[in-house]
Amino acid sequence: MSITAERKQELVKEFATIEGDTGSPEVQVAILSERINNLTEHLKDHKKDFHSRRGLLGMVGLRRRLLDYTKKKNQSRYEALIKRLGLRR
Repeated sequence: MSITAERKQELVKEFATIEGDTGSPEVQVAILSERINNLTEHLKDHKKDFHSRRGLLGMVGLRRRLLDYTKKKNQSRYEALIKRLGLRR
């Protein structure tokens, strides 16, 4: 369910705007998307795991807020980000 440290570093390198960037919305959304995908796969096998489902909903809400912030600040960065991650909207 969790994301490995190596995978997290790969995402940071891929989505960072500058060297060593870990806090930009792009990096945060990419890491959240990876965690959401992993948890979604877990919930396909464990349908009654309602505690994890609640955590998933919290992560989806946080990702939505970060995407809304990015859209408000810079429309082109937002569009590039959702295209790279393959998100709908």
